[in-house]
Amino acid sequence: MAWFKREKKGIITSTEDKKETPDGMWNKCPSCKKPLHYAEQVENKYVCQYCAYHLRIGSKEYFEILFDDNQFTELFENIRSGDPLNFTDSKKYTERLEESYLKTGLKDAIRSGTGKLDGQDIVIACMDFNFIGGSMGSVVGEKIARSIDYSIKNKIPFMMISKSGGARMMEAAFSLMQMAKTSAKLALLSKAKIPYISLLTDPTTGGVTASYAMLGDINISEPGALIGFAGPRVIKETIKKDLPKGFQTSEFVLEHGFLDFIVDRRQMKTKLGSFLRMLNS
Repeated sequence: MAWFKREKKGIITSTEDKKETPDGMWNKCPSCKKPLHYAEQVENKYVCQYCAYHLRIGSKEYFEILFDDNQFTELFENIRSGDPLNFTDSKKYTERLEESYLKTGLKDAIRSGTGKLDGQDIVIACMDFNFIGGSMGSVVGEKIARSIDYSIKNKIPFMMISKSGGARMMEAAFSLMQMAKTSAKLALLSKAKIPYISLLTDPTTGGVTASYAMLGDINISEPGALIGFAGPRVIKETIKKDLPKGFQTSEFVLEHGFLDFIVDRRQMKTKLGSFLRMLNS
């Protein structure tokens, strides 16, 4: 006979007294499927402590990681997209923008700020995938252009963190124009002999890869990031051949000479700080 006996069966806590787990406290690693506590994610720079998978994060988290004490001045924060084409697909573009503003709290798919990284002055522009897939529209191009102008004026290195599905179809040619616009601005940055660091994160695809993301003085990436122009399915259907294992991962891209190095997010600030000090010496 068991040494204990349940006197009452079932859960007897009333609905009013139940305590729910706050949203966002726990996450599941997409790779190893193990549970991750939010505090552990922050401490580990949003890298899984079990398998080293790099979780997708946005500008808020990258700024916390890279800027000293998370102290920075946001640049050009009030620029918002217009609707030059009066575009409508399943819904109006203006409605889609309003939904994104409310859902993300962002003004567009990019934020830019200036501060210190490991004691070195820097301007960082970072894309946010949660805002319409990190798509490149006129605001993204304009913020990058103005950030580069700020870097040239103040002689401060510029860093671009790319995370995008490509050009924003709702702005059509206005989006595609940003490729030439940002490339021209980067040429001016190079002419002024000011360093440009390009960090490609998961995912960096489409017109963003074809333009400013691949134009860095150094092009770096995080482990396992998806980097490419067209998607694997489109490429496979075009060339009618099976693609190599690991195709379009950052490791594959590094092996074929399109990246300078891959850096773990937990060591990124230290390595970037060393690089900037080397350039300033």
